[in-house]
Amino acid sequence: MPPHTIALVLVAAGAHAVWNTASKYKGGDTVVFVWAYTCAATLLCLPVGILPVVTGTQPIGWRLAAASAVSAVLHIVYSLTLQTGYDRFDLGVVYPVARGTGPVVTMLCAVLLPGERPTGTAVLGALVVVAGIVVVAGNPFRNGQRRPLRGVLWGAATGATIAAYTLWDSHSVTSLRLAPATYFTGTYLLQSLMLTPRALHRRDHVRSVTRTNAGPILTIAVFSPLAYVLVLTAMQTASVALVAPLRESSIVVGSLLAWWLFDEAHLARRIVGAAIVLAGIAAISL
Repeated sequence: MPPHTIALVLVAAGAHAVWNTASKYKGGDTVVFVWAYTCAATLLCLPVGILPVVTGTQPIGWRLAAASAVSAVLHIVYSLTLQTGYDRFDLGVVYPVARGTGPVVTMLCAVLLPGERPTGTAVLGALVVVAGIVVVAGNPFRNGQRRPLRGVLWGAATGATIAAYTLWDSHSVTSLRLAPATYFTGTYLLQSLMLTPRALHRRDHVRSVTRTNAGPILTIAVFSPLAYVLVLTAMQTASVALVAPLRESSIVVGSLLAWWLFDEAHLARRIVGAAIVLAGIAAISL
């Protein structure tokens, strides 16, 4: 992988950890919150996304519209699943589990769909990821209202949605050759439109949610598209099997932020678990 591509993915990983941390600060209705930051991100992305259309490098057609629509549905499911997990459980559990599960499911799907066969190293990497998740969660059966097993399950569900949109978006920017900025802007625009009816149904919450969460909404609107556009750009010059694991280095940053900002316990164990997950992801990429 070229050095500039590695730099892009590492910057994306840092941006991803930042916006996920901001998401943990959310208060109020989840759907309205996701709708608000999606609309804000759409407005911020429009000038950049329109540029390839104006210059003629990315024509508007059915291929762009269809690919963006599929991506929008997948990202809505991902956003709502992720946010619900953060509302109920620790960031230090949900985040590394989600980011670790994603590459494992992506590898399994890549095997099932194109008919590829994983190497022994990749299979070992998947097992290492599972071991790291167990370390992050600790004892999943201990008593308490916020038992880690449930957090692990929400993280795993989020990871499945990550795998789905990663595979589709990689196909869109590589096989369909869609411009990443225009494609992701279209995805955000369609997400906003799809979520608007549900947001209007909750119109009584719109003012309170946007006022209370102005900081997190703006942070996510800036850093979420930045992180993913950088990843999509990297996918144009490097394999998704290499890009996807490298960007998951954000799990270590996320674990540190969870301890520092939210006083989540068991820092040492979670850092070790996150490092094990990262090692497993690296093995999968090989």
